[in-house]
Amino acid sequence: MNRVISFLSGALMGGLVGVTLALLLTPASGEELRTKMQNQVNQIQAEIKSAAQSRREELEEQLANLRKPQKSA
Repeated sequence: MNRVISFLSGALMGGLVGVTLALLLTPASGEELRTKMQNQVNQIQAEIKSAAQSRREELEEQLANLRKPQKSA
């Protein structure tokens, strides 16, 4: 859980830094800038969804392993 929170906060901070730099350094028009920002937001959302799905699969696998009957030696 701590790793997920760390990843999400890092992704959010990275996105904010990226958007800020884009606003300050871009010579593009407003429409172009909005399109670029929307693309960045979409990319960040996709990365977050992918990380969440990966973590979910990992946790489901761990849960399945815990539910397996233990073999006596």
